[in-house]
Formats: sequence, C-alpha cells, structure tokens
Amino acid sequence: MAELKYKRILLKLSGESLMGTQRFGIEADMLGHYAQQVKELRDLGAEIAIVIGGGNIFRGLQAERTGIEGVTGDYMGMLATVINGLALQSALESLGVYTRMMTALKMESVAEPYIRRRAIRHLEKGRVVICAAGTGNPFFTTDSAAALRANEIKADVILKGTRVDGIYTADPEKDPTAVRFDKLTFAKVISLGLEVMDMTAFTLCRENNMPIIVFDINKPDNLRRIILGEEVGTLVEA
Repeated sequence: MAELKYKRILLKLSGESLMGTQRFGIEADMLGHYAQQVKELRDLGAEIAIVIGGGNIFRGLQAERTGIEGVTGDYMGMLATVINGLALQSALESLGVYTRMMTALKMESVAEPYIRRRAIRHLEKGRVVICAAGTGNPFFTTDSAAALRANEIKADVILKGTRVDGIYTADPEKDPTAVRFDKLTFAKVISLGLEVMDMTAFTLCRENNMPIIVFDINKPDNLRRIILGEEVGTLVEA
C-alpha cells in the first residue's frame, strides 16, 4: 500500500458541487464522480470524514427572501445537508465502500448522532464517515462544521474542494489577471483579505494549526495526488 502524506483527512464538499450543470438538486454523474474519488482514497488506506453542504437544495440565506425566519431557515439548510449525505452514502455503498452517516441533529431513523469517539472508531475501522446537519446550531456554516469536525477527529488536513484550482488574488472566473498562490500562511490570508472559509471556520483552523488545501474537486485524480504528497491547489498553514 502506498505511503500517504495525509492519512486522516476531512473532505469539505459544497452542496453546489453536486448540481453539476443543473440549477439545483443532485446530478447523478457528479454524485458518481465524487463517490469514485472517495473510493480511490479509501482503497489507498486513507481515513476519510466528509462534511457536505446543502446549497443545491436550500441555503439559510434564502430564508429572508421567502419570509422564513432566519433561524428556521438555517435548520432547513441543515436538513438539506442530510439529504445530500444520504445520497453520497448510497453512492459510496453501491461501490462497496463501508460508510456511516452521523448527524449533528438527532434523527436516528436515518443516521447515527454525531459522537466524537464513535466517529474516530469508525475511521479506525476503515469506514467513511459522512458528517451532516452542520454543527447542529444556527448561524454556523458548513465550513465551520468542517473546521470543528477536523479538529475533533484530529485530521491531518482539511481538503476543501472547489471549482477552481486553488486560492487566487481575485476570483479567476471574473478576473483573468488573477494570480494563484501555491502556499499561504494563515496570517497572509488575513492580511490580503482572501476568502478561504468564513472567518469562524478559518480562525478555528488557525488557532489549532489545522492545514487547509483548496483545490479543484472536479479534476480526476486530484484527491489521490494530494494524499500521496503531490503539490495540488493551494496549501494554507501556520
């Protein structure tokens, strides 16, 4: 088995990444793409926890426009992450990958409640752990959930999958002159005002020296290359 640079990882997937070319919902090809990439990591011996967003179904930010009270909207967004988690769990298990979905909101009929020690034990047994329902609290994003879970399970790194291949001086989809960074310190990210995660999540990672790699999740083999030690995307560390 290959020697891994990162043995235990926290993979952060946005809900929007599951939409593919659709305007909302889950595109089968994208779901299969992510499941296959996770399976490759598992086959290499990596221990994998996944935090998934729900923006392809509902975002708490939509609540104001629909007249839904803000906190209620946040809970609706948490439930959307559960739907995505179930879809990803099904896709992984269809490939023969053992999984456990754990939720920050209790719903024992579909998933286990998130308990840190139990999550770590699942990882040690080779199961992919899907963490859904965010932190279980309103006002916190799934980025915050990813930072929290990564530190709780003592992950080696947070891998944040995006549509672009790293962190740039500006949005590369809007500014063709934007320059990509290979490596950044936490302090440099703050001084340049770059958006890597929301500030709550970013601060938690900085205070606990949790490295973050921002990379293009849609490019095949990127995940495998990262855990084997290749320089892919942008690394943020102390």
